[in-house]
Amino acid sequence: MAYSATLIPGDGIGPEVVDAAVRVIEATGVAFDWDRQEAGMGAFEDTGDPLPQATLDSIERTRLAFKGPLTTPVGTGFRSINVRIRQHFDLYANVRPCETLPNTHGPFEGVDLVLYRENTEGLYAGIEYFDERNQIADSINRITRTGSERIIRYAFEDALRRGRTRLTLVHKANILKETGGMFLAIGREIAPDFPDIEFDDRIIDNMAMQLVIHPGEYDSIVTTNMFGDILSDLMSGLVGGLGVTGSANIGADCAVFEAVHGSAPDIAGQGVANPTAVIRSGEMMLKYLGEDAAAEAVRRALHDVYADPSKLTRDLGGTATTAEFGDALADRVRAHVAA
Repeated sequence: MAYSATLIPGDGIGPEVVDAAVRVIEATGVAFDWDRQEAGMGAFEDTGDPLPQATLDSIERTRLAFKGPLTTPVGTGFRSINVRIRQHFDLYANVRPCETLPNTHGPFEGVDLVLYRENTEGLYAGIEYFDERNQIADSINRITRTGSERIIRYAFEDALRRGRTRLTLVHKANILKETGGMFLAIGREIAPDFPDIEFDDRIIDNMAMQLVIHPGEYDSIVTTNMFGDILSDLMSGLVGGLGVTGSANIGADCAVFEAVHGSAPDIAGQGVANPTAVIRSGEMMLKYLGEDAAAEAVRRALHDVYADPSKLTRDLGGTATTAEFGDALADRVRAHVAA
């Protein structure tokens, strides 16, 4: 049986890295029926809508999407399509594992962290007001009990599934006593339901410092939307950058897996982009579908290929093109599946 999935190649380098990732995913032997759709700047230029109704309809039908990076105008223009998709399908949990690969030249070895970010509310809910007369702009940091409970509980449950032993809640409850205070209080309420997971908390600024000094002391992290956005990029920097980390957006009955880096239009079409981030997102998609053996084959193949510097893309000091990297990885995946 083939899994039905919406495929969104994206903007800039998106089609190149997604094509390589699809070849790697299909090398596992897991079958997909891809429904290719548009979103982002390319869709806006073609149709006048950066998120066409046909794309939304496809995700409504498949309840599963795999997407490349999308271009979002800075300061003006349309709102982030990533945010719109998350809010439209109530994809409340953003999951960002950060694991060290060989030859990524990060500042630390052996980093293995997972971040759980609330994905639909907080400052990114987009509740903003502008007072033209006084030139004052306001943004509402909306935190709800329902939203807080479900992301914190999801983090505990997923940490257990992954065999993790510690969850750190990150907040700013010392200053934001209502919003941050409620998020922290709910974490403390839920923690006793998971006695096998050690629970603690950190203030956001202290957590940022702790992660760049001794990240090995942490395991899993749960936090609100904006803090999660910042910490997830920081954590990616610990393992080599946004080009080597995957991302999942999970809801009650729908999920979108995507690259976390930008569309890099300056190198689009040159065959030099690193497809690892979207491949690792594909690994997460396989895991989500219960295809654990296939996901493990991709993970092991990545470690194999990264151990040989000659097979890496130019951002990591290698000479492989995007397609060559994808082909080498797909070969290793097939070897692991056959073993």
